[in-house]
Amino acid sequence: MTKFEEIGTASIPGQGTRLRLLKRNDEFSIRIAGSPGELMNTRLHGSEDALAELACQRVTERPGARVLVGGLGMGFTLAAALAGLGEDAEVVVAELVPGVVEWNRGPLGAAAGHPLDDARTRVVVGDVGELLRDEPGGFDAILLDVDNGPEGLTRRENDWLYSPEGLAAAQRALRPNGVLAVWSAGEDSAFTERLRRVGLLVETVTVRAQRSGKGARHCIWLAC
Repeated sequence: MTKFEEIGTASIPGQGTRLRLLKRNDEFSIRIAGSPGELMNTRLHGSEDALAELACQRVTERPGARVLVGGLGMGFTLAAALAGLGEDAEVVVAELVPGVVEWNRGPLGAAAGHPLDDARTRVVVGDVGELLRDEPGGFDAILLDVDNGPEGLTRRENDWLYSPEGLAAAQRALRPNGVLAVWSAGEDSAFTERLRRVGLLVETVTVRAQRSGKGARHCIWLAC
């Protein structure tokens, strides 16, 4: 079998850690340097698609719907959000790592259908937490997929997003009857309770990593 080859690296700001982009034939993988595990793979994006689909179907009928995607990754969540929204929508995608944006404009772009080229997309290179704090009432839906779940794996500062303070900021950033959707590699009952304690109504959905319904079971919280 053909082996993965590294075709790029990108530094995570403030961490002294790098992300690695690897390619094998038409398959791409993103990993943390020095770790054997895989963060993302272009063949396993069913749950990333579902994150956007489940949230955007609740707001797609709103005129000028505005959606925030926290974490560009391989572009699949962004692409699914765009597919589920109208032509007058705007999707703001916040990505902390500049190199990840460059990968999506380059070798990774075709995998998700070049969603960065869509006129409805606005890219912000920076911390999604700053957008939550700076834009109260700014979004109909907020989609968070910045780490492996409600904890800071790639970056400890991500813990704030899943803290009571971060969740309260997300709640303030939502428009009336907006929805907060959070992706995780697994369930976390403590996080469910945290969402409820800040006054959100919570639904937990289990989805598969592959569009075919196979692969690992991942968790999506829908809170409104």
